[in-house]
Amino acid sequence: MRKLGGVLLLSALLAGSSASAWADAKDYRFEAVQPHVAVASDSAVAVRLVHVPSGKPVTDAIILPAKMEMPMAGMGPMPTKVSSGKPDGKGAYAFTADLSMAGTWMLQVAAKVQGEPSTITGSVPFTAANGSHNH
Repeated sequence: MRKLGGVLLLSALLAGSSASAWADAKDYRFEAVQPHVAVASDSAVAVRLVHVPSGKPVTDAIILPAKMEMPMAGMGPMPTKVSSGKPDGKGAYAFTADLSMAGTWMLQVAAKVQGEPSTITGSVPFTAANGSHNH
């Protein structure tokens, strides 16, 4: 019986740790700093990583390589080049993307946050338009 109690306790601990690891990632969200950007081969886009419970931006996350693509109706998404820039130290993480067409582009981004066991992931929409639109 003692062995069974140890197995149950270990199972409960493991279940609790994986549940809290799952919940940690949900405590964060990526959002566009400026959702409207210009169509350009070197369009600047930026995201902010926010700790939802506190409402504060995360200033020291490690941003992993990102993907940018435009969803296409009836087809696969159209990928484009995107590269990471320097964070501003206030919670904004910059990227440069080749946004060749007007429309909605999705930035797939992931980050590691100190003290969190899970990788934080998100999809952030940007609307590219011809000319400089700052709404």
